[in-house]
Amino acid sequence: MEQCACVERELEKVLHRFVMYGHQSEERLDELLRSVCEIRGQLVAFGVQDADLSVLSQTMAQCCKNIKETVQMLASRHKDIHGSVSKVGKAIDRNFDAEISAVVAETVWDTPERQKYLSETIVEHLYRQGMLGVAEDLCQESGVVIDMSMKQPFLELNRILEALRMQDLRPALEWAVTNRQRLLDLNSSLEFKLHRLYFISLLSGGISNQMEALQYARHFQPFASQHQRDIQILMGSLVYLRHGIDNSPYRSLLETNQWAEICNIFTRDACALLGLSVESPLSVSFASGCMALPVLMNIKQVIEQRQCSGVWTHKDELPIEIDLGKKCWYHSVFACPILRQQTSESNPPMKLICGHVISRDALNKLTNAGKLKCPYCPMEQNPSHAKQIYF
Repeated sequence: MEQCACVERELEKVLHRFVMYGHQSEERLDELLRSVCEIRGQLVAFGVQDADLSVLSQTMAQCCKNIKETVQMLASRHKDIHGSVSKVGKAIDRNFDAEISAVVAETVWDTPERQKYLSETIVEHLYRQGMLGVAEDLCQESGVVIDMSMKQPFLELNRILEALRMQDLRPALEWAVTNRQRLLDLNSSLEFKLHRLYFISLLSGGISNQMEALQYARHFQPFASQHQRDIQILMGSLVYLRHGIDNSPYRSLLETNQWAEICNIFTRDACALLGLSVESPLSVSFASGCMALPVLMNIKQVIEQRQCSGVWTHKDELPIEIDLGKKCWYHSVFACPILRQQTSESNPPMKLICGHVISRDALNKLTNAGKLKCPYCPMEQNPSHAKQIYF
């Protein structure tokens, strides 16, 4: 982010110079135009024969001098802007690496199976973004076959989201009613929030919608126990309907950010029902890579300077730990308390009968003559009774 800020500062300087150059150019050119128009007016009014030729000559010479100085001044300042533009390019070269292949394994996409996984991930991302035509073209060109059962949920999701962006709640309400029980199992308040927003849209229509709003309030009955306070506020706003909700203590009900909020809530809960993450794997991977890339470039440079290239073998593990922030924490990480190493798919954590957890490698090393003595209890037990609890 610091690199982006440096480039942005240089870019702001260039934009500021452009704006100032435009204003100054307009002022000087307008001034010259007025001067020339005045001289022309004098010549038309009095004629050349009535004018003093020496005075006229001096006036014309001064006018030409002003024009020449203005042109030179504008050209000089324009050249300065070119220098500022070149500084932006230098700032980009200084803060960003044009060549990043040094931190990428050359064989990462060398097999057809991996290329197929990558294409499927991109297609899924395009479906999530509603870019259905682009996704279909990619499927045809890459040969990826996407089952209709996988495609259909994304089509419905984007159809409902597009309606919500147009402030049409009916498709979302129909979907929420159809999936009511599953939403309740997730402890979701999506259906109530949709009914609430529809009720508020009726309130914004004024006194003419009073009867329709009262009738629609019956939809709040199933949610009375969980959302009693919210329902009371909605019903209390009906008292001010004649004078306008925007002139009442309930004006906060008409805030426009509720539409963006309901889109986020629907996306989150719909993805939860489909067993999907809110963000696509491609966008998460891209964001994580952007955060990790500067660190990887730095460590690559250090490795090359110290001539210890064997440290980084481009295999499953990186030479250093990179903190991507809590946003990218999707599961807990277990480190074996015996061997002090992080568990992996080939070395998963194992739960002993006594309840203590160690890695499989530690389990094998502690096993002696078919018996295992827990290093913490210590309780003797059969190592075959240990259970894998992860991966």
